[in-house]
Amino acid sequence: MLLKQLVKGLTYTLVQGDLNTEVSDIYYDSRKVQPQGLFVCIVGTQRDSHDYAADVVAKGAGTLVIQHDLPAEVLAGMPGVTVVQFDNTRYAMAMLSAAFFNHPAEEMTMVGVTGTKGKTTTTHMIKAVLDAAGHKTGMIGTNGVYYPGHHYDLNNTTPESYELQRILRQMADAGCETCVMEVSSQGLKMDRVAGIHYRVGVFTNLYPDHIAPGEHSSFEEYRYWKGQLFQRCDIGVVNADDPNTELLLQGHTCCLVTYGIDADQVDYRASKDYELLRTKTMLGVSFDLTEPDGQTMKIQVGMPGRFSIYNALATIATARSLDLPNEAIHEGLQNAVVKGRVELVPISHRFTILIDYAHNEAATESLMETLKAYHPHRMVVVFGCGGNRSKLRRYGMGEVCARMADFCILTEDNNRFEKVEDIIADIKEGMRRGNPNAAYVEIPDRLDALHYAIDHAQDGDLIAVIGKGHEAYRDRQGVKTPFLERELIEEYAAETGVE
Repeated sequence: MLLKQLVKGLTYTLVQGDLNTEVSDIYYDSRKVQPQGLFVCIVGTQRDSHDYAADVVAKGAGTLVIQHDLPAEVLAGMPGVTVVQFDNTRYAMAMLSAAFFNHPAEEMTMVGVTGTKGKTTTTHMIKAVLDAAGHKTGMIGTNGVYYPGHHYDLNNTTPESYELQRILRQMADAGCETCVMEVSSQGLKMDRVAGIHYRVGVFTNLYPDHIAPGEHSSFEEYRYWKGQLFQRCDIGVVNADDPNTELLLQGHTCCLVTYGIDADQVDYRASKDYELLRTKTMLGVSFDLTEPDGQTMKIQVGMPGRFSIYNALATIATARSLDLPNEAIHEGLQNAVVKGRVELVPISHRFTILIDYAHNEAATESLMETLKAYHPHRMVVVFGCGGNRSKLRRYGMGEVCARMADFCILTEDNNRFEKVEDIIADIKEGMRRGNPNAAYVEIPDRLDALHYAIDHAQDGDLIAVIGKGHEAYRDRQGVKTPFLERELIEEYAAETGVE
């Protein structure tokens, strides 16, 4: 494809070269550049890829996209290379990538889900309803990429714009009519979704998270970027019960559809007197739905607790916005399964064990509140915290688990380059704040911790294994080895004859 086709309609400065340059592909990783490739120089939080301009030209790159001027000696050393300057190369990469892949998002109905918690579950629920309605659907998010016949993992919840546009092209070519995707605050801030317009944008909830160097400078900034989705969609499906909704929606340009349980004015309302459901293979919930026209409907969700009601309400409001039938809504909500999100591993009639991705204080507290509502004999939690990450998460998770669980099994998570003993020491500091008398045991090896939890389970226990969820690896000293908790639990139960 010619460069002039990619930059059509964009504002840029041609520093040198010819817009008739052929572009074979687009790159933002200097290690992957191929001849006649277009390389986008990005100014990052830790490095500036303008520094690698000479290297990528030596590898055969025919076009450079820059954000700031290159040193004169560097520019002089690349005769014949086309150099185009943009004010923002992240935005430029998104727009160039969309053009390179012939704007695949325009060929599908796009649904974007944002919020602190519930994005992954809500996207799975929406996809399940779309599938039940017979729609060919793609999905992008924390659990990876899904479209008919394909599944693979991602490094980011919302991929970099080039990767995202490539995925969307794969989905469109596979015949997908709809794409449901998680839209992270980082994805919005870093222009990964620039140029994509959504038919429906969904807001689940907002809690302090991702506030750190290289992420967001404050909660207000975090909220601002979440809210940008609602200037990029036709219909905004939003949680009326969340106290941040009004400020998050400032400047919105979409039609609003609200859902909730407690708010005075709401389009889709769930009854407060919902019913909790528990079997060997399911922790679920049932509630009465009131729709905008006053009609009521009984809804059953195959996932537990109050937060599942909110995710279901968001799904129902989205389904209605897409004109999906009742039958598909019922089937999708009953059968939706999310790997690593309150995922039951049905190995015993005596106790319940599940895995969940909760890896911060807010998510852990919400999960524990949900599970304790089922009145287990004991609430047991198996957890650790990630290495080379904020210690505040360790203190917070330790405090919540000590306060809310009957028994804690402290173990590793992804230690990365820290000692597990040091991480556990921080967790115990938080536990002392929550409940200095909390019952716990330390088992540094996570596999041993899983075995201990199963071996010592009591009748009626509810055991939550949290922190890793869908992850299929264990990271020690930067080395990732296979570690899929569901399979490990099932294998051990089979070996030991758990009843």
